[in-house]
Amino acid sequence: MAILSFPSSRSDATFEAEALSHLDALYRAALRQTRNPADAEDLVQETFLKAFRSAHRFERGTNLRAWLFTILLNTVRNRRRDAARDPMLVDSEIVDQLPLSSTEPTPEEALLRDVLHEDVRIALESLPEVFREAVWLRDVEEFTYAEIARMLDVPIGTVMSRIARGRRLLHERVVAARREASVTAENLARAEGLR
Repeated sequence: MAILSFPSSRSDATFEAEALSHLDALYRAALRQTRNPADAEDLVQETFLKAFRSAHRFERGTNLRAWLFTILLNTVRNRRRDAARDPMLVDSEIVDQLPLSSTEPTPEEALLRDVLHEDVRIALESLPEVFREAVWLRDVEEFTYAEIARMLDVPIGTVMSRIARGRRLLHERVVAARREASVTAENLARAEGLR
């Protein structure tokens, strides 16, 4: 992915280098939001473009990674809002010819599959977006509550509530899935014993 470069001074070059060190984390977040590698690359490109143009507004000594994530999440919200306003033109013949789903996992899906147990991954993906986003930013990306509140532009109490509720829902769903798997295994064992 090509990233625009505007170093005009040593300070600008330092800022750019520090910002670019967060490229992979931003791409993963963008991919999680868009679920499309090309769209994720565009989103990251736009995020860096905005960051480099607004570098003079960044307060040195604060969390640059959180600042970049805030720009990315605001850009996602703006894109979604703008897309909701645009009328959709659909060629139904093309849609009918498309496969129902892609068989290749996205890089994020492959990472989640490799890192998280299947039941945890499924439960996380099933959470409502506001809870999934808050839990992901806190427990995976390890941002503070205050940083997440600034990123999502909500009060810190809302962040704390979303994380607590998201974790509780996640726990309930994992426990239910494991209980169901256990019952299924017991029923299969009984059925095998009857043969």
